[in-house]
Amino acid sequence: MTAIPLKKANMPTRRAFSERMVEYASVNTEFAVLEADIGGSTYTNLFGCAHPTRYFNMGIAEGNMVSAAAGMAADGRPVVVSSYGVFLTMRAVESVRTFVCYPNLNVKFLSSHGGLTAAIDGVTHQATEDIAYMTSLPNMKVIVPADTIAARKALDLAIETSGPVFVRLMRDPLFDIYDASTQFHVGGSHLLREGNDITIVSYGDIVFQALQAAEVLASEGISAEVIDMYSVKPFDAGRLAASLAKTGALLVAENHQARNGLGYELATWCLKNKPVPFANLGLKDTFAESGEYGKLLDKYGFSADWIVRTTKELLTKKEGRAC
Repeated sequence: MTAIPLKKANMPTRRAFSERMVEYASVNTEFAVLEADIGGSTYTNLFGCAHPTRYFNMGIAEGNMVSAAAGMAADGRPVVVSSYGVFLTMRAVESVRTFVCYPNLNVKFLSSHGGLTAAIDGVTHQATEDIAYMTSLPNMKVIVPADTIAARKALDLAIETSGPVFVRLMRDPLFDIYDASTQFHVGGSHLLREGNDITIVSYGDIVFQALQAAEVLASEGISAEVIDMYSVKPFDAGRLAASLAKTGALLVAENHQARNGLGYELATWCLKNKPVPFANLGLKDTFAESGEYGKLLDKYGFSADWIVRTTKELLTKKEGRAC
C-alpha cells in the first residue's frame, strides 16, 4: 500500500458536517437542529438560514437543549444538537445520560472543538475528556471523522443509525485523506498504511500525526501499520486482531486524556485476547494550556515525533519478548 498523501483541507470538519446537514435535509425532511447560541462557530447557522422552521437556538443552556431534543425525539423526530464538546459532555451529561441514552432516542450530537484542536481557546474549550464520558454511556455510539469527507459521511451515518450518536469534530482545517467513494459504518475502521512491525491506531486529527510518523519510521527501516479507528464505540475488533496477528505490538495515540480513552479500551481488549507490547499516547493526567495547535501536541506528548520515539521503545520491548 502506497503512502497516503496529506492534502491541506479548505474547511474544518465542523463546517463539512454542517454543510452536509443542509444538503441532507432534503433526504430526511423530519430532523430538526438545536444549537446553544454558537451556530456561527459550529456552522449550524447554515442550516438555520436554509431551514428556519427546523432550527432552534436554545441559548447558553446545554442541559435544557438536550432535554428538549429528547422530547422531540420521543415524539418520533430525529434531532441534531450542537455545541462545543466540553459543554455537551459536562454541562449536559445528565440530560444526555438519562433523557437520551436511557430511552435510546434518536438524538445526534455535533460536538465541535474536540481535544486540543481548540488550541488557543484554552482549557475551558478543549474537550479532552469527552471520549471517556460518551463511550461510558450505554446505547451511545461515538464517531470521530478525520477529514471533511469523513465528516460529511458521519452526518449521514449519524442520522441513519438508530439511537444516540456522538460525532467529535475539529476547530480548524487540517488535512484531507479520503475520497468521496470511501465508505464508513458504525463499528468500522480504515487501514491507511500496511506494515509488519507495529500497529499504530488513532482517530480524528492524530491520524495525520500517525501517518507522518509512519513515513519517518519507514525511512529508518521500520514498517508501521496505521489504522484510522474512526468508530471509537463500537470499535473494529476484527481489524485490530488481524493487524496484531502480523505486527505483535500496539501503539494508540489520541487527542484526549490517556486515561479512559480509546487506548484504555484497546489495552483491555488486548489483555483478554492478544497480549502484546503496548503504549498509549495522550494527556498524562493533566490539563493543557492555550497555545498553537502543533506545539501543544508536541508539548503534551502525542505529536508525530512522540509517535516515532514511542514506536522505537515498543519495538525494543517486542524484541526482548522474542528472546
